[in-house]
Amino acid sequence: MAAAYLAGLNAEQREAVEHFEGPLLVLAGAGSGKTRVLTARICHLILEHGVPPDRILAVTFTNKAAGEMRERVRTMLGAEPTGMWMGTFHALGARMLRRHAPTLGWSHTFSIFDADQSLRQVKRTQEELDVDPKRWRPEAVRAHVSGAKNQLLSSRAFEEEHGDSFDVFMRIVARVYPAYQTALKEQNAFDFDDLLVKPVELLESRPAVLERYRERFHFVLVDEYQDTNRAQFRFLELLASEHGNLMVVGDDDQSIYGWRGADIRNILDFEQAFPGARVVRLERNYRSTETILSAANAVIELNVERKGKTLRTDRGGGEPLTLVETLDENDEARWITDEIEARYRDGPGLHNYRDFALLYRTNAQSRALEDGLRRRGVPYQIVGGVRFYERREIQDVLGYLRLVSNPLDVSAFDRVVNYPKRGVGAVTVGRLREFAAREGLSLLEAAARAEEADVPKGGVRGLVSFAELVQRYSARAATTRVGRLLEDLVEELGIVRHLSEEGPEGEGRAENVEELIAGAMDFDAEVLDDLDVEVLDTFSELDLFLQRVALVADIDRHDPEADTVTLMTLHNAKGLEFPVVFITGLEEGLFPLGRTRDEPAEMEEERRLFYVGITRARDKLYLTHARQRRRAGEYAYGNLSSFVDPVPEELLEPKASPLLERIGADSTPHRGHRGGGRFSVVPGYDREPDHDAGMNQDAPRYVKGERVLHATFGSGRIVEISGFGRDTRVTVDFEEHGRKKLLIRYAGLERDFDF
Repeated sequence: MAAAYLAGLNAEQREAVEHFEGPLLVLAGAGSGKTRVLTARICHLILEHGVPPDRILAVTFTNKAAGEMRERVRTMLGAEPTGMWMGTFHALGARMLRRHAPTLGWSHTFSIFDADQSLRQVKRTQEELDVDPKRWRPEAVRAHVSGAKNQLLSSRAFEEEHGDSFDVFMRIVARVYPAYQTALKEQNAFDFDDLLVKPVELLESRPAVLERYRERFHFVLVDEYQDTNRAQFRFLELLASEHGNLMVVGDDDQSIYGWRGADIRNILDFEQAFPGARVVRLERNYRSTETILSAANAVIELNVERKGKTLRTDRGGGEPLTLVETLDENDEARWITDEIEARYRDGPGLHNYRDFALLYRTNAQSRALEDGLRRRGVPYQIVGGVRFYERREIQDVLGYLRLVSNPLDVSAFDRVVNYPKRGVGAVTVGRLREFAAREGLSLLEAAARAEEADVPKGGVRGLVSFAELVQRYSARAATTRVGRLLEDLVEELGIVRHLSEEGPEGEGRAENVEELIAGAMDFDAEVLDDLDVEVLDTFSELDLFLQRVALVADIDRHDPEADTVTLMTLHNAKGLEFPVVFITGLEEGLFPLGRTRDEPAEMEEERRLFYVGITRARDKLYLTHARQRRRAGEYAYGNLSSFVDPVPEELLEPKASPLLERIGADSTPHRGHRGGGRFSVVPGYDREPDHDAGMNQDAPRYVKGERVLHATFGSGRIVEISGFGRDTRVTVDFEEHGRKKLLIRYAGLERDFDF
């Protein structure tokens, strides 16, 4: 009788599960049950082959996936897989470094700098080197440093390669990178990339440590292998090349992170890197209808760089893909909202808003969609917006905890030394820095001796009391649960009271801080059974809490139980599924982005992104595009995306929005058509997703007395208009927020047709 965990597996899934020793590549198509295969194989290794759980290492790409996988294994086994390491590359790297950081020159209690802290340190380093941050954007410098790290290019190697480059920017990066890395070490900190790079450095430079982990982990399993970069590949190669028991699961057709360092060659060349590898293809899809999969297969077949597979399903037929043409982004949002309401009200089995997802290529596209949903009172959540732990009030509180955990953290010191205000201004901090540098002290040590520094008298008391508070909580952290520690700290600082005094918005911020305290109260420190007792004694529950917070990913914030429509970029949608999916903004130059036109590799990645979007849908897929879209204050006229061309006509149900039907088919110039103008670039579309902030559109001309809508202030009436052109201003009486003066080109106003 087959074991329970094998029940229901198809032939290909079972082949992957029952594979024992040697390298294994599982090409898992979208919706093919790869998570079940991974968990079943772990159980098979333990129950059938007697492999102890602590000899297994399982790597995922999100904390959510790691948690779900561990829970499934626990359920299948009927017991906790004690000793098994399971987590993201970053979490496992941090876990390894907690034990071995001193061999690399850091202490066990190192800080982990998130993206914001890392960026601030890059900017600070530039200023120290007299590299103007206004001319040389820290974001660009940071991106090149990150890229170098992911390629395992050290600061010294980068400096040697680019220090004399003809490219001025690369010479700048070659100056900043080594100084930035030195600053991290001085603060006993790693950035996110270091959590991948430093374990590789550790394993390559310490043969005894490498041998220990090779012996420890006889079996290594990796999910989402198509998203690995050079550093991650090398980490796996070091651990698994000797015994060869490496199972990787991935889909080359869903490799969509090349822009952040992922290398599709890792999965395409797996058989060359690990000779003798068995290859298993999972092509049976358990998610989507035959119609949706036929469209997906037709689209992805145009790619050249792929292993090749064809998704199939037992769910024959299915609704056609609805291809909708709209006038502009507001008409697009209005049509989508109407359709959601209609299906929510009348659709078979669709009575939850969480059944619907709106996907887009760039973050800027969410504005019009949000406005449309908000106007109709449709609840929604955005994945990939401002994350909970990135909110200002949360970062302020975490700044205190980071400094309590690591007194060398300059970024944390700068953030909270005058929060709440204690009379420590920029002049005081500047002079304190000079004193600290002169005396060879950390900033916190210098603050404790502020009487000796040449700082304004008003700042001395604030600095000394600040240093005393941090030192007192540092002592308590060794013996106090993190929840109680945080609660006492917030109470002593009066943070909730200060925030509540800021008005309605402040009350929301205060609630966020209270939510952080609740999360800390519930925190259960991970049992790091591989760490020696003397090592465990060197860091506290606070250190582990901060580590978990630092490693939370965007997708981990998605709440599948909330009854809300989900809005997200196509990149954030990977790994999720919904009964009904809208892929919006399907115009040439926007999706695919215009800059990919002459870059075959980038164009293939854009097509893979479209494929990912299609395969998120279980029952119904909508494809929407607009004839014109306002970008950077101007209308851009777009053709239907060439990505739609391969989809067979019989799978499509073409429609036009009611507004477009009313104004007639030929009223808008530069109108594209299916199959025509497929490579025209729409002006203003070629922007990266995260560079769209602040690109709000100029509104059309308004008249006094006209009713308008604003994203924040709601509905109101124009009472005054002044200025002209780009300087036109309007005064609006809003129903709920009173009178506001707005500059039209930034206001994003819309006419209130529903009034």
